[in-house]
Amino acid sequence: MPEHTAAADFAALLRELKDRSGLSYGVLAKRLHMSTSTLHRYCNGDAVPADYAPVERLARLCKAHPEELVELHRRWVLADAVRGRKGAAAAETSPEEAGSGTGPGQAASEAAPPAEAASAGAPPAAPADADTGADPAPTRRRTRTAVLAGIAVAAVAVGVALAVGLPGGGSDGDGDGGRHRPVGAAGVTAEGTAPASSSPPSSAAASPSSPAKDTGPARTPAGSAPAGAPSGEGQKSGVPVTVRAEPYAWESPCSQRYLADKPASEMKPPPLEEGAAAWVAAHGAVSSGQQYLRLTVQGTGPETVVVDGLTVRVAGKRAPLAWNDYAMAYPGVGCGGGVQTRAFAVSLDSARPSLTPEPGNEDFPFKVSESDPEVYYLTASVSAYDVDWYLELKWSSGDRSGTLTVDDEGRPFRTSGNKGRPAYEFPIGGDGWVPEGTTKLE
Repeated sequence: MPEHTAAADFAALLRELKDRSGLSYGVLAKRLHMSTSTLHRYCNGDAVPADYAPVERLARLCKAHPEELVELHRRWVLADAVRGRKGAAAAETSPEEAGSGTGPGQAASEAAPPAEAASAGAPPAAPADADTGADPAPTRRRTRTAVLAGIAVAAVAVGVALAVGLPGGGSDGDGDGGRHRPVGAAGVTAEGTAPASSSPPSSAAASPSSPAKDTGPARTPAGSAPAGAPSGEGQKSGVPVTVRAEPYAWESPCSQRYLADKPASEMKPPPLEEGAAAWVAAHGAVSSGQQYLRLTVQGTGPETVVVDGLTVRVAGKRAPLAWNDYAMAYPGVGCGGGVQTRAFAVSLDSARPSLTPEPGNEDFPFKVSESDPEVYYLTASVSAYDVDWYLELKWSSGDRSGTLTVDDEGRPFRTSGNKGRPAYEFPIGGDGWVPEGTTKLE
């Protein structure tokens, strides 16, 4: 879909919701904690938000219907994907290559030392001060470019060596394998598309003190392009579908809670939804009582892909965390979420957790393509355990089929029960967390 069309369709629906609300740009921008000019750019199609969270908050402020929320998310996905393709295409051509016409092969040959050139059968390079009748300036420029290219190659090689040598993808800090880094996109792997090169999610990643458990056969990198990648990249690896997971989405502020192993005096105020991932990472927090996932599934090409189903896999179960429980809602602030289509629920307390459609929702299978993505909303609840879990998405397209593993960037999702835990809330205008239920509303 052309960029202007995707962005224009997205902006048109935003403007329709804004106009229908009767609220001015200034009022909406203040409630969304953004500048009026930024909101203008979104509604005029001059810019596409990098995250969906502020878009959803704007839609809810404008009292969008559930069907409109789904359609708005679909248009945002398409506009964001086109923007991603544009950025990737721009990054492929460097300024030097665009201006000089010098290809990578030429740069490599110029970077070779005289001795290597001689061993390859090439004549030795003339000294820089030789009288060749040509302007020495281009030679100096090429030599400088070759030196810089050599330095860049060496830096990349050192970086790769360090990344390979360090556990947990290069983390040399506290040994938690990067468990507490900010997240927000799915780690996606597939079966049967490449030689085995990675391990399945395990409870050890989320709980160093617990023994590793056998979680089934190893899953290999799918090689599927992210949602914003050029069409066809996923097809090259045999995977015609991509999945983007938002593990810290909120159904509503009132429903979201997190457990953290810190006293209330050391906790930052509740974040907005778009800042939830960073807040969780900063505090080493875990979803409390339930976790709300938003999954965007999109084809990588025009052909139809059937999403046959989602299976819940448990990587580990332990006693619930004995941490403090923090509510994200400010007392006195109205809460409420719309009824989502494609909504599912799962109880992680079950011996064999499985997804069930929410009342009024259809069950799998569903169809997707590049221009027609699907958005699934999953509510995972737990009370008696601390659970590591992930999802397996089964797909088929023509005579091809496969399974994608969807997790939290290579780690299982983690959700813990919160029964009996000290609970805290953050009053409006307050300067710290207080025990829940002690705030008096005026």
